[in-house]
Order: sequence, then C-alpha cells, then structure tokens
Amino acid sequence: MKKDTHNFIQEYKGLGAFGLNRKSDEETIMFYLQKFSEDLFLKTILPRMSDQELEEIYMFINDKLKHHLSENEYHQLFLKDQ
Repeated sequence: MKKDTHNFIQEYKGLGAFGLNRKSDEETIMFYLQKFSEDLFLKTILPRMSDQELEEIYMFINDKLKHHLSENEYHQLFLKDQ
C-alpha cells in the first residue's frame, strides 16, 4: 500500500492565486508543491539545477521541518516511518 498521497491536486477547484488571503495562499502553496513533486517534473528540472540550487532547496525544506514539526510529527507525517 502506498504511503504518500496527492489527493488535493486532483480535487482542487480554487484560483491558484497567491496574495488574496491566507486560505487561498495555503491552497496555492499546496497546489504548487504537489505539482512540483511529480516524478516526471522532478526528473526534468533537478538535473538542470546547480549544486547550490539543490542545496538551497534541501536546506529550506529541512529548516521548515525542524521549525514547525516535533520529532514525532516529522517521523509520522513526513517520513511515515512510525
């Protein structure tokens, strides 16, 4: 059974516009991240990025995970290893 889901993108009917209000901003970020994480897209864009760009993405994500998730949430929600 698959652990990962991208259901939001399949059902989203919103504007996909950033800067209107908090709800729209959160939905737009979720939309972008789910589109960004598609396998074919990542296989296309990642080889075009510099080592520095890859590190910037990695460090940005790690910083947000450490800042906003407890250790338990990190394992349960992100890694899904618990």
